[in-house]
Amino acid sequence: MAPTSTGNWFEDFVPGDRWRHERGTTVGEVEGQLLTKLVMNTAQAHFNEHLMAGSPMGDGRMVFGLVTGSIIVGLATQDTAEQALAEVGLDDVRFTAPVHHGDTLYAYTEVVATEPAERDDAGIVRFRHWDANQHGAVVFEAERTVLVKRRSYWATR
Repeated sequence: MAPTSTGNWFEDFVPGDRWRHERGTTVGEVEGQLLTKLVMNTAQAHFNEHLMAGSPMGDGRMVFGLVTGSIIVGLATQDTAEQALAEVGLDDVRFTAPVHHGDTLYAYTEVVATEPAERDDAGIVRFRHWDANQHGAVVFEAERTVLVKRRSYWATR
């Protein structure tokens, strides 16, 4: 299967590059409720609308943080990991503002560092990701490390 872009090999990532990913997504009931209940998260802020009415955290139920994190990684993946061989790590994760059902999230990325891997076919890329809602408030930040294919090795195979 062909990649959706041509500029996502290890050699294409330059520290300091920043961009907003093309797609955004509105968090609905399914995303906000399903995982919360599947993992038996008992924090009522995720599923009790009456309790959250007029809350200092904002009106309405809050989305489980790991759902928010998954959404940003998903939105960023097409541009950052299409040539990935492995997800290596997710560090310095911070949830900076609540996300509520109906919020629309947009992902942003900065290339923090690139370094050779202990193999000829790939290199390590460290990204800083952040996610903002429809009002521009940053709701999530993290650094993600990915093992990415080298064009110089894979493009000729």
